[in-house]
Amino acid sequence: MARNGERPPAPEPLPVPAVDAHTHLDAIGCADAEQVRAAVDRAAAVGVTRVVTVADDLASARWVARAATWDERVFAAVALHPTRTASFDDADRTAIEELARQPRVVAVGETGLDYYWDYSPPHAQQEAFRWHIDLAKRVGKPLMIHDREAHEDIFRTLSEEGPPSTVVFHCFSGDEEFARRCVDAGYVLSFAGTVTFRNARALRDAVRVVPADQLLVETDAPFLTPHPYRGRPNEPYCVPYTLRDIATLRGDDLVALVSSTTATAERVFRLREIPSL
Repeated sequence: MARNGERPPAPEPLPVPAVDAHTHLDAIGCADAEQVRAAVDRAAAVGVTRVVTVADDLASARWVARAATWDERVFAAVALHPTRTASFDDADRTAIEELARQPRVVAVGETGLDYYWDYSPPHAQQEAFRWHIDLAKRVGKPLMIHDREAHEDIFRTLSEEGPPSTVVFHCFSGDEEFARRCVDAGYVLSFAGTVTFRNARALRDAVRVVPADQLLVETDAPFLTPHPYRGRPNEPYCVPYTLRDIATLRGDDLVALVSSTTATAERVFRLREIPSL
């Protein structure tokens, strides 16, 4: 039996290119351009040709914005994670906004609400979430949402503030009914390796009802490694495991599913409009 610290084996390459819509290259151990290139090379070898690397705190936001300038295949998203918002001040806001305006930063995120951990009180999270919603609208970029045990407050806050033109629920964790509500609101739902877990019945039901043009796939690496490698370190090259499982769940042709998620990522993040390095 493999140790938990051992990477999963490389999956069979995909027949058409895919995008990892949400990963954390710094958290998988990348520190410099060479390590970023190696991680993206491992992904590209199995058909995952582009990645969006996402910030967790301000230091991470600065790093991901730089990393997106090291390799054509890497794009960034910046925000302060809801668990980091207990002391969110004006200096943080200024720094995040400056980063969010950079051309290879393609989204404001991940932001939202997390009622599972108690690192930041709900009122601080909600205030920061509202600010990030406004930022996404001001810079004209999609809002990437972290929603953990906070479905109703997330939905209510978006309604009260007025959502940006594009909203992505990263690592969607709701059931079929909540998925339908999000779809009806025009939101994009991104599914991570959790959708492959055999005990995640509500989530597996949810992915079946999402229209192809509102569906993304992600790793959230180094977390949420797909079945059958749950518990091992995740990386962008693991996306094909999730895509194949979703295709089976939905009864979709694999080429059609991968092509549609890639087209959705290109549209949502405007990847084809990003200036070349």
